[in-house]
Amino acid sequence: MISIKNLNFGYKKNQLLFRDLNLDLHAGNIYGLFGMNGAGKTTLLKHMAGLLFPKTGECRIFEKDVKERLPEVMANIYVIPEEFVLPPVSIQTFVDLHAPFYPRFEYSLFDKYIKEFEVNNNGKRLTTYSYGQKKKILIAFGLATQTNVLLMDEPTNGLDIPSKSQFRRIMASVANEDQCIVISTHQVRDLASIIDNVIVLENGSIIFNHSTMDIANSLSFGKIKDEQTENILYAEEVLGGKAAIRKYSGHDTAIDLELLFNGVIKNSEVINQVIKG
Repeated sequence: MISIKNLNFGYKKNQLLFRDLNLDLHAGNIYGLFGMNGAGKTTLLKHMAGLLFPKTGECRIFEKDVKERLPEVMANIYVIPEEFVLPPVSIQTFVDLHAPFYPRFEYSLFDKYIKEFEVNNNGKRLTTYSYGQKKKILIAFGLATQTNVLLMDEPTNGLDIPSKSQFRRIMASVANEDQCIVISTHQVRDLASIIDNVIVLENGSIIFNHSTMDIANSLSFGKIKDEQTENILYAEEVLGGKAAIRKYSGHDTAIDLELLFNGVIKNSEVINQVIKG
């Protein structure tokens, strides 16, 4: 569904952020796009959305070059940005103004998500809502568009703990075989239960790209004793001892996304080799 080939891009004339970047994303998946601040996550999302254009290479969605911004392509992509400004209008007016751009927008779905997020739709202006409430309104609208491509940049920023739980519960219920969802964040724990593919960006390069199934079948996560060294790929000090990533030992463990991310940043080559077999 999304195909990026040999993409080169930089904000400065002689300094590239992406060098020959390649990535294929498929329908029916929720991708977690992780990386340190400045790794290029938002920049990559903007290329997928047709908001930035590569110096060379291409980004294609539905086999169409996104930079051409064809109406039929743009109507099938929705972006929830990290930073945004909403107009001083009511929720209903906002929906009435923007929904016509998305042919599959479903008003009943929007109302459902607004209620699940516990947003009070009482006719007041969007500018009077808190940042977290505004974020939930945008998420509800984005999900109601039912676009084939949904791009989210730090969607859980500004959400309190109950709202993050609501977000995970809603996201777990919306995934379908026709939709490709990409969620960019550095808050990896917020997505542990909903993503099915992990992508890690570091300094403009993709250093890790594997399904959670392959990760679970190749690696084990958990606390270890100080003297343990066998099959350890990465370890770090945690409260009460050490947490480690090990080669799969035959016992299934939950994927610790934060530990995995730290391990990939420190030791990506070894961890990739284990997963690839």
